[in-house]
Amino acid sequence: MKPFMDEDFLLSTPTAQTLFHEYAEKMPVLDYHCHINPREIAENRKFDNITQVWLGGDHYKWRFMRSCGVEERFITGDASDQEKFFKWAEVLGKAIGNPLYHWSHLELKRYFGYNGTLSKKTAGEVWNLCNEKLAQDSMSVRNLIRSSGVTLICTTDDPADSLEWHEKIAADESFEVQVLPAWRPDKAMNIEKPDYADYLATLSAVSGIKVDSFSSLKDALKNRMDFFASRGCSVSDHGLEYVMYYPASEKTVEDIFQKRLGGAALSREEELTFKTAFMLFVGREYNRRSWVMQLHYGCKRDNNKLMFEKLGPDTGFDCINNYTPSAQMTDFLNALVSTDELPKTIIYSLNPNDNQAIGTIIGCFQDSTAIAKIQQGSAWWFNDHKTGMRDQMLSLASLGNLSGFVGMLTDSRSFLSYTRHEYFRRILCELIGGIVENGEFPADMDTLSEIVKDISYNNAVRYFGFNL
Repeated sequence: MKPFMDEDFLLSTPTAQTLFHEYAEKMPVLDYHCHINPREIAENRKFDNITQVWLGGDHYKWRFMRSCGVEERFITGDASDQEKFFKWAEVLGKAIGNPLYHWSHLELKRYFGYNGTLSKKTAGEVWNLCNEKLAQDSMSVRNLIRSSGVTLICTTDDPADSLEWHEKIAADESFEVQVLPAWRPDKAMNIEKPDYADYLATLSAVSGIKVDSFSSLKDALKNRMDFFASRGCSVSDHGLEYVMYYPASEKTVEDIFQKRLGGAALSREEELTFKTAFMLFVGREYNRRSWVMQLHYGCKRDNNKLMFEKLGPDTGFDCINNYTPSAQMTDFLNALVSTDELPKTIIYSLNPNDNQAIGTIIGCFQDSTAIAKIQQGSAWWFNDHKTGMRDQMLSLASLGNLSGFVGMLTDSRSFLSYTRHEYFRRILCELIGGIVENGEFPADMDTLSEIVKDISYNNAVRYFGFNL
């Protein structure tokens, strides 16, 4: 029996162990998509206790606690931080097979030096140890980032954002890690939302362009893209309920926009027609600016109406949408490539059943301008566990170019989530090691080490064009 989470955790073959310990483990971390708050980096926040850094905003943990019958007051309610942590420790002790068990213990080992296991029996010991550590300057936000080997972070930012915290970080020569904004224009696209007119007023104010037409909306967005680019942005991201392709004339789109400004409700077809025009516009702008376009889809959000009304969005009530938009995605990318305006694009689906469809779609649009110009994104959200990561990489290897893959991202709000890169790299090395040990690929360590190092870090640096 192997001991729990030893140095060869998840690495079952000599080749896998060599690839991880000699190559992958030593690579830096490039976190090109996350949801951490740049203000906390600018102010170099220190956390008062482990609950603040571990349970605040972590809907992965919240979902598991609910599945164990924990009362909501110990999850998002008015229980004390210590009570919440003790409840988490109690349920984590039985989380067999759940990636939260692995993530939590990797974080305890790497950041707190704790080599035991967390359960209701050890909750008090771990609570005291972690809080003593968090009081040290070495556990400030910036030092957590440094100790994780991170070289660059891309946050997620609305076009109307002032980016003031990014400016402060960039001006501070004492912090060497780049923290760049990433463009997330969902609010500008989601024309069906009740507060859409209010958002347009905000966008008008920050851009200095009165948004009273689709044409002026595009002008305002280009104005803000210029501003984001001046702050180092070269990455966009979109959260799409559906991948749509409803092409229409400029007049039709303008009529839809004016109808919405007039306060009338739009039909579903009108909504998707507008969103198609919006996405084609931004896609062409990204290509012109050499920005990377990231497309996240396949999520059905806020499914528990009762809890949504109590807690709002992003609180653990989302699920996989079984919608598989391979035809629409292909038509959308084809509309951009037909005028030679297709940017580098990363496609993520929350539905693991889309792996093979995405693998065939991206093969239709590769060209010589970049290695793996169109990427299948890393296993996302409900899939960033051992099975999900392995399945995504096996599918990509079978249908495309695994060696050109840009690898892992945290997609997290936590400053302790960088251990997910280690988790990913162990799974990657186990996968490749198994292929080699099974005689399916030569034991050429020069080639294998290059592939592992590239997927771990180098591919992302080259693909995004970051100055590192």
